[in-house]
Amino acid sequence: MVRRIDVSGSGGVRLAAWEFADPPKRPCGAGEGGPGAVLLLHGLMGRAAHWAETARWLSGRHRAVALDQRGHGRSERPAEGPYTRDAYVADAVAAIERLELAPAVLIGHAMGALTAWQLAARRPDLVRAVVICDMRASALGAATQREWGEWFRSWPVPFATLADVRKWFAEGDPTLERPRPARGDYYAEVMAERADGWRPAFSRRQMLQARETYAHDAHWEELALVECPALVVRGPDGELGRAEAQEMVRVLPRGTYAEIPDAGHLVHYEQPEGWRRAVESFLESALPA
Repeated sequence: MVRRIDVSGSGGVRLAAWEFADPPKRPCGAGEGGPGAVLLLHGLMGRAAHWAETARWLSGRHRAVALDQRGHGRSERPAEGPYTRDAYVADAVAAIERLELAPAVLIGHAMGALTAWQLAARRPDLVRAVVICDMRASALGAATQREWGEWFRSWPVPFATLADVRKWFAEGDPTLERPRPARGDYYAEVMAERADGWRPAFSRRQMLQARETYAHDAHWEELALVECPALVVRGPDGELGRAEAQEMVRVLPRGTYAEIPDAGHLVHYEQPEGWRRAVESFLESALPA
C-alpha cells in the first residue's frame, strides 16, 4: 500500500510525500528506523509514482518514501517559484527532518540525483548514502535550454488519449533514435485529462525555469564534498557518458560505478531488474547489517 503525507517545504510550499509499504513499517514521526530510511527523488517532469516499483522492493528492508518535488506530481506549483537549486535542496531537507528519516539513503534520478548529492554535500549529517542515476556533473550549456524549449513546443498537445501519449513519446518524438516503449509509459504517468484531451500535469515554463538553475553550471565541487558512499548508475544510451561517469566516481571520495545494459536515460523504467541488482548490491555493501 501507499499513503500520502503532506510536508511543508521551503517557504511553506506544500509537498506531497508518499510512503510505500505493505503495511507501512511504522507511523510517521514515531522516531524509529531513521537509519533504514530511503528518500527517492524523481527527475525533471517526473513524479513520486515513477518510483513505485523501486519503493516497493526497497520497503522490504527500509522505510521507503518518495517525494513529489515542487512543481511536480501532487505538490504545490507556486506560480513564481522559486524553482532554484537551493529551493529543491531545502525541500528535501524539510522532508527528511519532518518525516524523521535521517540519516537517509538518497536515491535520485537526473535532476533528483543532483538534489541528492548537493544535499549530501551541504548536510552530511542527514545522509547515509547516495545513488546518482544518469545525471551529469558537467555544465549542460545554454544551447540545451533552447533545444528543450523547441522540444516542448513540438509536443502535439492535447493528446486525444493516453494511448496517443504512449505512442508519441515511445515512437513519434523526433528526438528519438529508436522506439522506447518504457518512455511512453513514463510520460503517460505525468499527463492529466482536461476538457480538450490529455496535457502535461506540470507547467513546461516552470520546468524550463527549474532546469535553467542548473544547466549553465558545473557541479563537480559539490560532488567532491559527498563523504558518504555513492553509486553512479548509467545506461549505455543515457545522457551521462561512460567517461564522465567514471570521472564522477573518481571525484567522489567513496564512489562506485554501475552500468545497466540496454538502458537509456530512464534506467529504472527500462531495465528494472538490472537497476534493482545494482542498487541492492550497493546498499548491501554501503550499509552495515
